[in-house]
Amino acid sequence: MTDHSDKTTHFGFETLPEGEKAGRVQGVFSSVAGKYDVMNDVMSGGVHRLWKDAMMDWLAPRAGQKLLDVAGGTGDISFRFLKRAGSGHATVLDLTEPMLIEGRKRAEAEQMHDSLDWVVGDAMSLPFEDNSFDVYTISFGIRNVTRPQEALNEAYRVLRPGGRLMVLEFSQLPNPMMQKAYDLYSFNVIPRLGQMIANDRDSYQYLVESIRNFPNQEMFLQMVKDAGFGNAKYRNLTMGIAALHSGWKL
Repeated sequence: MTDHSDKTTHFGFETLPEGEKAGRVQGVFSSVAGKYDVMNDVMSGGVHRLWKDAMMDWLAPRAGQKLLDVAGGTGDISFRFLKRAGSGHATVLDLTEPMLIEGRKRAEAEQMHDSLDWVVGDAMSLPFEDNSFDVYTISFGIRNVTRPQEALNEAYRVLRPGGRLMVLEFSQLPNPMMQKAYDLYSFNVIPRLGQMIANDRDSYQYLVESIRNFPNQEMFLQMVKDAGFGNAKYRNLTMGIAALHSGWKL
């Protein structure tokens, strides 16, 4: 077991001991849970729905597959996966119980009750056996994990041979001028929207800062490969505001 007791990490632009990040992230998502889906629509102009559809298009779910959706929050990805697959099972895992509670309230959760599990757990230490799932997804969650490489390593462990990893995350625009314009929007508009809609400026300030701290597309692709995944690739969405990373446990 690696000793991380004296290591630091980022919480937005703040530096803090690694052991404190999970609690701080839980605080953010407990705070925004009730408004999370509304805020996603506002922050992205509804485009996050198209990104999630693009994720499903590339994933091409098949009947009978078992999905682990990590940082699955309110169930968005799991619901889409089960609809596309026609039959199968999804396990929604999240560190923050209020997010899972919000997910369970959604109409889709009731309709798909027999095909869903909701589990409180940590992406860096998954409570599942090796080789348990056909597909692992994490959508806008891996940048909130204290040590993303460990989360990717765990993804590799719990996937069956032939299993698929897919990560949807905010990323970097390749054009510096466009990135600057996007940053101006992010840092000036999104925290204000957070204040107006969720009465919570600080949580949305963190979300914006966490996006800027996250590795770019090529760096994250290397992390996926370092976890052992083969045939690893990425696709930019909306010019790189978000990106999909895919890999296979060969």
